[in-house]
Amino acid sequence: MTLHRMSATLRLALRSAPLIALLAALPSHAQYKVVGPDGKVTYTDRPPPATQGKVAPLPSRGGTAASDAALPIELRQVVARYPVTLYAVTGTCELCSASRQLLRQRGIPYAEKQITGPDDSDALERVSGGRDIPTLTIGSQVLRGLSAESWNSYLDAAGYPRESKLPSSYQYAAPAPITERAAAPARAAQAAPAPATPPTAEPAADNPTGIKF
Repeated sequence: MTLHRMSATLRLALRSAPLIALLAALPSHAQYKVVGPDGKVTYTDRPPPATQGKVAPLPSRGGTAASDAALPIELRQVVARYPVTLYAVTGTCELCSASRQLLRQRGIPYAEKQITGPDDSDALERVSGGRDIPTLTIGSQVLRGLSAESWNSYLDAAGYPRESKLPSSYQYAAPAPITERAAAPARAAQAAPAPATPPTAEPAADNPTGIKF
């Protein structure tokens, strides 16, 4: 009898393992999302050095809005363990609009990353292995292209409720591009060598520090 029960339990575990394993790559108490120089995304429960790449805290939400602190405890736990991110575009994109509607009707707290240029497309390919729009990530699981049945199945497996549990005051975070291009020109300017200037014949008294401008 004991052996029979163990066999039945093992069969059940094996049937459930493939889907669960795809969602189990994150630490259960992940608090930081790290995007490395190569675009690889990792999660950790300890603050990593800034030299490891772009570090984004996950304040009990997995990447959505500050109001996530007011989420019910059971929803906060699943959001922290399996954060949801939607990669989409603005403008005319019926599939992107349908993706947002699916997530919001179900009450899924999610972050939206927008593809606004070639840099974002390159970053999306590094994250997901493709350039499909829309793309959804649930923890480390990547779902390329909209499939309501598939998305709902993975959200179920992650532990998200089928019906919205979001408080009435909840606000989704504003969409943001994947890459930060605003800071790139400043960094490039800092890295660019100063243009060479011909030596001047000014007396030393006029430039006592010896610094040339």
